[in-house]
Amino acid sequence: MKVLVPVKRVIDYNVKVRVKADGTGVDLANVKMSMNPFDEIAVEEAIRLKEAGKADEVVAVSIGVKQAQETLRTALAMGADRAILVVAADDVHTDIEPLAVAKILAAVVKEEEPGIVLCGKQAIDNDMNATGQMLSALLGWSQATFASELDIDGDSAKVTREVDGGLQTISVKMPTIVTVDLRLNEPRYASLPNIMKAKRKPLDEKTAADYGVDVTPRLEIVSTTEPEARAAGIKVDSVDDLIAKLKDAGAV
Repeated sequence: MKVLVPVKRVIDYNVKVRVKADGTGVDLANVKMSMNPFDEIAVEEAIRLKEAGKADEVVAVSIGVKQAQETLRTALAMGADRAILVVAADDVHTDIEPLAVAKILAAVVKEEEPGIVLCGKQAIDNDMNATGQMLSALLGWSQATFASELDIDGDSAKVTREVDGGLQTISVKMPTIVTVDLRLNEPRYASLPNIMKAKRKPLDEKTAADYGVDVTPRLEIVSTTEPEARAAGIKVDSVDDLIAKLKDAGAV
């Protein structure tokens, strides 16, 4: 069985995001970029499936700018066998919308014929949480979202999902789309020897036009602003003072 793992290049989660002075978007100048953390978990799970003998090949795919090669090399260093880069933008500030990404991935899936697609549940830059579900609809495949546990048995996958108030376990038929959550696993660090080996692993480069997909944006970003600063707290000397303050604020 082949496992396909889409990965996205995003601002590193340790970096404080800055908005451009003119409000046209996020400032990416000299900003550290890395693999979307949820996608990293998906790559790790795919590698574990291969190590357990349930998968034969792990293919990582990224859609965006040429610089996403670095992200794919990270996936290869972790243990993916090969990678596909679909160049769909020239400007690093251009974010390909989920529907266009899903259409390209659908074309890649039809070409690669994997048994399962493991996606991060969402990207930390736009928080769309839509690509996996759209891909499932386009392919007509089953889907399991927010996976915190995954077990493949023959032609079905048993998935434990994180839902409001607890956990839900479902069984889906293969081939399937699974979007992964934080508690599925702890991604490994790529060792130096594996980082060196990753440079020699195959990385195919294609374009959105190769798959006949139009990536022209359907949405227009009007403005980008930072969230309002949180108001400073107030110290009180007694419970009575606290209740009085809450009443004044209309909280009680």
